[in-house]
Amino acid sequence: MISKEQISSDVRKELENKNILISGEDFERPWGGFFKIDNRSLKDFMRIYFSGVELSYDVLKLNVSPKILIVEPGKKLSWQSHERRSELWRVVKGPVGIYTSLTDEQPKEMSVYNDNDIVEMELGTRHRLAGLDDWGIVAEIWIHKFPGNPSDEDDIRRIEDDFGRQ
Repeated sequence: MISKEQISSDVRKELENKNILISGEDFERPWGGFFKIDNRSLKDFMRIYFSGVELSYDVLKLNVSPKILIVEPGKKLSWQSHERRSELWRVVKGPVGIYTSLTDEQPKEMSVYNDNDIVEMELGTRHRLAGLDDWGIVAEIWIHKFPGNPSDEDDIRRIEDDFGRQ
C-alpha cells in the first residue's frame, strides 16, 4: 500500500494536470485527508466531476466547498449529519464504503460504490465514508438546502467517531 504522502502527492499532480487550483489541504486527519478546491476552479471542477448534475441554485453564487476526499484503507470518517446541506459525492477512485441511515444508529452493513458512482447524502441523512482495501478518492460538493442561510464548516453533527473527535 502506498503512503498518505504518496497518494496526496499523486492526487495533487492529477488536479494540477487538470488545471484545478487548490486553496487548502488537510492531511492531518486520522482517516486520510482532503484538498479544498479554489472557487476559481469551480466551473472546471463541476465539469470534470459532476458533469450533467443539475442544481436548484446557481452554484457559482454560493460556497459549495468543493473538495477531494482521500480515505485510507480500513479507516472511516465520522458518523455524522448536517442541518443545512446535503452532500453530493462522486467516487473518483473506488471502491469505497458508505453507511447511511435516517436515524442515529449506524447500520451494520455499508453500501459499496465504485468509480464514477454518484451519491447524494440528503439533508439529515446520517452518513459515513469508509476506506476499503485501497485508498478511496471522492469528489464532494455541498447542496445548500436553505440558500438564504447557506451551510458552512460548522454545520456538522458528529454522532460517533473512531478517533474520539467531537
